[in-house]
Amino acid sequence: MRWALNRLALAITSMVALAFLVPLAVATRQIAHDRAVSDARQQATSLVTVLGVDADPTLLTNAVASTTAGSEGRLAVHLPDFAAIGVSHTTAAQITIASQDRRSALAPVDDGLVYLQPTVLTDGRTVIVEVFVPDTELTRGVWAAWFVLGGLAIGLVAGSILFADRLGSRLVRATRELAGSARRLGAGELQTRVEPHGPRELRDAANAFNTMADDLSSLLERERELAADLSHRLRTPLTALRLDAEAMPPGPIGERMRQACDLLDEELEAIIKGARLGVAARGKEQTDLVEVLADRLAFWSVLAEDQERPWQVVGGDEPVLLPIPRSELIGVVDAMLGNVFSHTPERVAFRVSVSPAGLLVDDAGPGIADPAKAVQRGVSGAGSTGLGLDIVRRAAEQAGGEMVIARSPLGGARVGFHLPAPARPRRSRRTVS
Repeated sequence: MRWALNRLALAITSMVALAFLVPLAVATRQIAHDRAVSDARQQATSLVTVLGVDADPTLLTNAVASTTAGSEGRLAVHLPDFAAIGVSHTTAAQITIASQDRRSALAPVDDGLVYLQPTVLTDGRTVIVEVFVPDTELTRGVWAAWFVLGGLAIGLVAGSILFADRLGSRLVRATRELAGSARRLGAGELQTRVEPHGPRELRDAANAFNTMADDLSSLLERERELAADLSHRLRTPLTALRLDAEAMPPGPIGERMRQACDLLDEELEAIIKGARLGVAARGKEQTDLVEVLADRLAFWSVLAEDQERPWQVVGGDEPVLLPIPRSELIGVVDAMLGNVFSHTPERVAFRVSVSPAGLLVDDAGPGIADPAKAVQRGVSGAGSTGLGLDIVRRAAEQAGGEMVIARSPLGGARVGFHLPAPARPRRSRRTVS
């Protein structure tokens, strides 16, 4: 936008300057020409006055020498039957024509013009007064005037471009600030606001952006409170379920039910706290994937033993920190492991691989026939909610990686996500002297 305004100012100012300065330049040249001719006319008139008093050649010689043009060799008087008095620059034919016409005339000669002024003496003879106007007189002061006009044109163009550049910088700065604020708001910085400045339209846009950000923050706040309230409402049936679990006789099934109730209670508490934290606060959390995986496998391993599922864990020797809240990462791991238990028969083996490169869950089941349809939110071909794989996809994108759905080496499905490779620190070179 800034360069566009500069080019527009350059084009407009240049056209305006040309429209005014070209006629001024022509007029300046014409004024210089008319001034030189007028001066020649005045010199000739002074000689005509002398001729009206006395046409004596001696007197005319002194009169010619006393004038400015005569002293410079540019004035001559042509008497009939006498040689020209002064220095003549014209031809006899031009003198004859002027004598016959008996009116003043301009005749071109080498290096200039001659002004011919005829006058009739008292005895009826026609005398021609000649004044030579050189080219230097015809253009005296023209180049200086043109130089001033050219400098004025350059100054006008430069000033207009500078003004347009300053105006464009304000527009560009205000526009960039508005665009940057929109990007930060889209990235989750809900406290981002814009200081209105610049033209009225951009100030209106900044005010509208601030109003939108306030409304968005209020809407998200209401949504968080609604999620917390809905999660809190689950505590009533959970309490009833816990009482039933406590009433069950001792044994592995009752113990698993009580553990599930405890875990569900912890999940509800985490959901309520996470909903009230907001997007910005949750985005600053980091969770160890290996630790979460170990906790969840402790839960799912009990069900795996009941279903006689062989399972294996590969990796997990070093922490894998992800920029995902713990409650959300638990949901991701549960979605991946729950997918195995929900969509494969009992006694089907599975394997979990975890490393800084990502998390993969392989099974020996029937696999996923349509991976593209499986990741569509709310779409499921197996009678489920269709949210599990979408949860994994969003978590992978949040961690900067990508989701993986492929054929497993075990013969079934492979579901997981790859993480970006960590940046390696540069090693400083030591100079050996």
